[in-house]
Amino acid sequence: MEFLVNGIMALTWQQVVMFIIGGVLIFLAISKKLEPALLLPMGFGAILVNIPLSGAVDQVMAGIGNVNGIVDWLFSVGIEASEMMPLLLFIGIGAMIDFGPLLKNPKLLFFGAAAQFGIFATITAAAALGFSLPDAASIGIIGAADGPTSILVSQVLGSGFVGPIAVAAYSYMALVPIIQPMAIKLVTTKKERAIKMEYHGEDIPKIAKILFPVVVTMVAGLVAPASIALVGFLMFGNLLRECGVLDSLSDTASKVLVNLITLLLGITIASTMKAENFVNLQTLMIMGLGLVAFFFDTIAGVMFAKLINVFSKNKMNPMIGAAGISAFPMSARVVQKMGLEANNQNHLLMFAVGANVSGQIASVVAGGVILGLVPIMM
Repeated sequence: MEFLVNGIMALTWQQVVMFIIGGVLIFLAISKKLEPALLLPMGFGAILVNIPLSGAVDQVMAGIGNVNGIVDWLFSVGIEASEMMPLLLFIGIGAMIDFGPLLKNPKLLFFGAAAQFGIFATITAAAALGFSLPDAASIGIIGAADGPTSILVSQVLGSGFVGPIAVAAYSYMALVPIIQPMAIKLVTTKKERAIKMEYHGEDIPKIAKILFPVVVTMVAGLVAPASIALVGFLMFGNLLRECGVLDSLSDTASKVLVNLITLLLGITIASTMKAENFVNLQTLMIMGLGLVAFFFDTIAGVMFAKLINVFSKNKMNPMIGAAGISAFPMSARVVQKMGLEANNQNHLLMFAVGANVSGQIASVVAGGVILGLVPIMM
């Protein structure tokens, strides 16, 4: 009984706050089914590492000395050493993605680029609020709506806010069905959302699907060399999918590998969610800036589509631009649903998917650009 009393007495109010945050993440994962594969282990991990004298994290024990905790060890090996977990996750994501809709409508690639505006707007805002350039850049990448990219960039740049950035990125990704409709309705009319688009896609030659990941990797590597690990692993996964001779490996990468790495990544990120580093004003600011980044990205994509419509004879539904963020396939589903709400004959899914997968490419390229530019600007 004395041990229990001592443990309770050792609790700080910050640790109690982290227990609540962990409980909220678990609730969202189970009750609301928002990114459960990641939010549940992240929430449980937040509780795990904040129990006083937790054996899950590194500590000094009387009479023994330094003892390595499993969560801190996983972070050191799986993320800190070489960003292994986020990069391996990209292989699985690449194996899941069909770039066919993008290849049928290559112009949708521009929507992926336009929807990254929020990243750079948020970097400016974060720097203005007093964050260092590496921290501001790491916060801005939340706008990519790409959790693995956010983790990798913040870790490579040595940000002290890896935990809050990861929580913000994945939380807002999970909340895309709530956040994006608000942003879209803010800058569109019902008439614009009802614009009907006819899909006339032709079959893409197999050789084009095989060459696409190779060409994208080479071009991205030449334009932004720092992005090559991000883009390369994503495109390698897609090559597994499209080559036609490694179906079992492609299936393993898109299911087993993605699920396993996501699970481990969620609980490993908890290493950066220790109360003394997490419960502070900066974390609240990061959550707020992350939300701004999501809004700006969505609005920028929509406004870019509206700009194209000014010069185009065949009008495009501006909501397609909102799907240019990297949250695949949630964003495409949001656009499809809103299109049907405005016009029950309006099927925008294939266009939205094309923009959505272009956003996946654009987000990792943007991450590489940031990794290349920040050291130069410092």
